[in-house]
Amino acid sequence: MFKGLGQLGDMAGMMKKAQEMQTKMAQLQDDMHNIMVTGEAGAGLVKAVCSAKGDLKTLDIDPSIFNGDDKEVVEDLIVAAIKDAQIKAADRAQEEMKSLTESLGLPADMKLPF
Repeated sequence: MFKGLGQLGDMAGMMKKAQEMQTKMAQLQDDMHNIMVTGEAGAGLVKAVCSAKGDLKTLDIDPSIFNGDDKEVVEDLIVAAIKDAQIKAADRAQEEMKSLTESLGLPADMKLPF
């Protein structure tokens, strides 16, 4: 299409790729709110669900761990489950971003703002 224009044809191709990347990035940003990961602590007694953006969505606590003497243990398990979910969310977001950059022909380790 732009063969006779030399480097301008390359520029048009680059602009098209940039627009495609921008569209896919926007879609991925939206998708990250719907991708859920689960973090656990205490062998599954406490479970935290986060979106891939790292937002805490739900917290499930097995009632068997409620004992007045173990308040600090329960609090530690809750914090650990949330941290686990947030780490998994960050990892999932990186996987999704890597997949996007590879699909666009960019280096897999390219850091894009997210």
